[in-house]
Amino acid sequence: MNEAVIDPETDEVSRLILAQHDPDAFAPIAHLTVGEFRNWLLSDRVDAAAVSAITWGITPEMAAAVSKLMRNQDLVLAARKCRVVTAFRTTIGLPGRLAVRLQPNHPTDDLRGIVASVLDGLMYGCGDAVIGINPVGDNLSGIVSILNVLNELRERFEIPTQSCVLTHVTQTLKAIELGAPVDLVFQSIAGTQQANEGFGISLALLDEAASAVTSLGRGTVGQNAMYFETGQGSALSANAHHGVDQQTCEARAYAVARRYAPLLTNTVVGFIGPEYLYDGKQITRAGLEDHFCGKLLGVPMGCDVCYTNHAEADQDDMDTLLTLLGVAGVNFIMGVPGADDVMLNYQSTSFHDALYLRDALGLRRAPEFESWLECMGLTGSDGRLLEQAQPDHPLLALGESVNFANR
Repeated sequence: MNEAVIDPETDEVSRLILAQHDPDAFAPIAHLTVGEFRNWLLSDRVDAAAVSAITWGITPEMAAAVSKLMRNQDLVLAARKCRVVTAFRTTIGLPGRLAVRLQPNHPTDDLRGIVASVLDGLMYGCGDAVIGINPVGDNLSGIVSILNVLNELRERFEIPTQSCVLTHVTQTLKAIELGAPVDLVFQSIAGTQQANEGFGISLALLDEAASAVTSLGRGTVGQNAMYFETGQGSALSANAHHGVDQQTCEARAYAVARRYAPLLTNTVVGFIGPEYLYDGKQITRAGLEDHFCGKLLGVPMGCDVCYTNHAEADQDDMDTLLTLLGVAGVNFIMGVPGADDVMLNYQSTSFHDALYLRDALGLRRAPEFESWLECMGLTGSDGRLLEQAQPDHPLLALGESVNFANR
């Protein structure tokens, strides 16, 4: 607590970390060494309530330090004690629940292609975390068109979920000014001021965006309206890490995230490539570290269980990490058609992978989305997909029901 990893005089994230720290919440664990803190977290007498009580007393550096003394099973067990529940149109992070971001990216932002992937994901019961699209470019009219189509789909079928176009925060602010139906504001964030400047952001800009989207009041069961993505190595790749290791820099990004009470935060764990996480073993370790540190700091953590095609990793490695994160209580994962993102050109998890994890661990969807699926005749009362939708099911005509004119 008394030794700054990065000088607060030159780094606004360090200043934020100091401003966030609650001495009263810290008091019960202030006397512990890092090793003793590990033992405290794993103790049978420490439950979710006890961990929640100290959340704002923990700095990212403390979280990163204790994670380094933990085996994989320790990271799973300790993270399982950390519950962070958020809500917009669905409630995410409840015990026994697993949400999925439906990720219908398209290499040319073709609206029909996006809608086809959305249909695919909905029929597999995915989309309760968000329907989130990475656009190919930053063309504002294209971004607004995608937002309008997603909003039209959601309203037509009364889908209890939220949509997001994962463009730069400045573009989303412009879309809000134009009156576009923005549910969530997205931004990639990092753990140092210099790295965030490389992303073209500052805390002041994020403050502005959070205020703008909250003022829209589009949520129904909650108003958590920010979505952040992080990933180990981003500060290092920008030479903006100040000599600090990538795991500690990653944990510091969670201090930025928790400032804004986001609906969703996820580490895109293997996306940055083998220059930073070399193989499947390192990706697995990083995913468990990130999830644990984020949850410990009170951040609603999901994970893009992924790798690039030039990494020493394969889908078996992703199966392992996916399963471990499911046991650890991850809030949400990605649902990509066939697990192969044809726009970003990396490997993630599929709609089928979400079904596997729910079946294997007895996990349910977000309650509002689960009720909708049953009303739509896609699942039974047990949450399991029905074997076949009716041939006249309204979702099967979804492509024809959307107005693509003048888009």
